[in-house]
Amino acid sequence: MRMSAALWAVVAGLAASQPAVAAPGASAFPWTAPATTEVVTEERRFMSGGTELSGTLILPASTKPVAAVVVTHSASSPLRGASLYDHLKTALPALGIAVFVYDRRGSGQSGTKTAGGDFAVLADDAIAAAQSLKADPRIDPKRIGTWGLSQGGWISPLAASRSADIAFVIAVSAPVVTADVQMLFSSTNHLRANGHSQAEIDQMTATRKAVDDYMRGTASREAAQKMIDAAKTQPWFKYTYMGETIRDRAVSGWRREIENDPLKNLSAVTVPTLVLYGADDAVVPVAVSVERLKAVAAQMPKLTVHSIAGADHAMAMSADQKISLDPKHDGTERPDSAEYMAILASWLALNGYVTR
Repeated sequence: MRMSAALWAVVAGLAASQPAVAAPGASAFPWTAPATTEVVTEERRFMSGGTELSGTLILPASTKPVAAVVVTHSASSPLRGASLYDHLKTALPALGIAVFVYDRRGSGQSGTKTAGGDFAVLADDAIAAAQSLKADPRIDPKRIGTWGLSQGGWISPLAASRSADIAFVIAVSAPVVTADVQMLFSSTNHLRANGHSQAEIDQMTATRKAVDDYMRGTASREAAQKMIDAAKTQPWFKYTYMGETIRDRAVSGWRREIENDPLKNLSAVTVPTLVLYGADDAVVPVAVSVERLKAVAAQMPKLTVHSIAGADHAMAMSADQKISLDPKHDGTERPDSAEYMAILASWLALNGYVTR
């Protein structure tokens, strides 16, 4: 489950392995030298379950078909232009790998109806995106995989477990616990980082559990709503990411989320899978997730797990925890961990996805 030292040797040779291709168009500066990698950016639309989704393909020039990565979304970054995905658009084409980022259904140019918390629908969207790329002769249909962070780290392996069209999986900051366990961990750390008392943390915990008990059918909706009403005026309520009105459990997206065990989805994946965590992640219980993965490692010989020292939930090293745990900064995350970038590039190279 750990990366070998040999991976670092791969990184050093990646740049030298790329074909020398001049960048198109005139340079903005007269002193700029030709770039090695030529990149084509194309707008694309594809159909999934009767809905037309819109995305952008970033494709490196190559004399032979290249591998491709379909990006699955974090909960707070549904748009293709989110800063969270910028590093993929820059780094992967330089390795000879195409990147396809699309607006999540119900966001941007991908219709108005969301998946309503149904991860299977979101996974099927990723599958449909991969299938749309298979028809492109510039892309190798046998080397199309998925990358997802946080909620996207749940969606990516689920897609691979549902379709043979997904050749590999990269799951970043993916909780290997149910959504209710993950959110209680996250909310507790949000409150703690922002100076709230243990009594406030206890009230938050009781509120979350009341809602979750209703969703499981073991408590009443009225009791849960009473807890929400008492909590919604508190300054810490924004850190719970809960609505002020509880939806009927029969139609609640949250109920569907907490009934989904990501370990079951991961265990069903048979293709090469890279799971990456930030050791300082305050949103996901990394230690518990790693232990759960160890329990299934023998069944998943193609699984690699690596924790990045000093990185947070978004693989950032420079962010102040109090700032990164403030909801007003959701959707502005920008990974900057050098170790994360190196492990990602090395794993892609060792598994044959880099075009040489």
